[in-house]
Amino acid sequence: MTIDPAAFETYRHSPNHKTTLWRLFSGTAIVVLFWAISTAIVLFGGTYAYFAWQASIGGTAPVGGMQGFLASPIGILSALGSFAGIWIGLWIAMRWVHGEPLSALLGASRRVSWPDFFKGLVAVLITSALSEILLYLLQPGIARGTISLSSWLLFAIPIVALTFLQTSSEEVLFRGYLLRGLANRFRSPLIWALLPGLLFTALHWSSASSAAINACVLVSIAAFALLLTLVVYATGNLGAALGAHLGNNLTGFLLISHQESYNSFALFTAKPLEGPDWTTADAIVIAVIGIVCSLLTIVLLLHSRSPLRVGAGLSGAMMAA
Repeated sequence: MTIDPAAFETYRHSPNHKTTLWRLFSGTAIVVLFWAISTAIVLFGGTYAYFAWQASIGGTAPVGGMQGFLASPIGILSALGSFAGIWIGLWIAMRWVHGEPLSALLGASRRVSWPDFFKGLVAVLITSALSEILLYLLQPGIARGTISLSSWLLFAIPIVALTFLQTSSEEVLFRGYLLRGLANRFRSPLIWALLPGLLFTALHWSSASSAAINACVLVSIAAFALLLTLVVYATGNLGAALGAHLGNNLTGFLLISHQESYNSFALFTAKPLEGPDWTTADAIVIAVIGIVCSLLTIVLLLHSRSPLRVGAGLSGAMMAA
């Protein structure tokens, strides 16, 4: 399994002269600011509006205050919508700090490779199914979710759309803006690949989980971040990473949820990772499952004989140039 870096070399050299380190830092600060603003609007404005609406119709406010609101169906939808702040921040940073179009972050061709997007989506859905089978063998406690099938079908489209908003904003930030900008300034992947990957992984720490479960989740996320970075390196495009990330999150939101706070729309629920009954041995097995499934996804997307092999976007970049 070999990777031709030509498309990625075109992608990493595509930024203009304004992509300096201080501009990259300033742009990142802008993105974080707008992400924080949109999150605050959801946390405080959304909670207040939801409680006021419940009071006006004589309904019962969710137990747990803000946490109860975020765990409710409308709270989950609102939380996913808050990732629009990343897109707004990236547009401002690219337009006013770097003087480039936002589309420059999508790949060397300045557009998403949709064939690679669907290959990434299918590959992760396959390996997610394998992951769920292995997790079931570890902990065979799967129950039917609280949502009815009719409601699930009704909410499927908005959940897919908002999940794509969330996952695409993260990919364009971590595998696009940061990775591209750092790769333009540094040759070593220990900087342009490792730093965004570590930041992406660290953001998945959960205070509700034990140290052992947090460690296993972070290891699994790090392996997934490596997968996403590799497909960007192989293609010079965010298409496959966008599809893979979407497939991963949709599995948890719509099919089998392992988190109590995000299971309102899932058809099935498994033992929550926030639970206290997981042992250290369980955590190690969960981490191994995550690593194995990410490695299998890499094989599906990059092996020369795989029907899901993604292609380099260099030809598209040449035509765009």
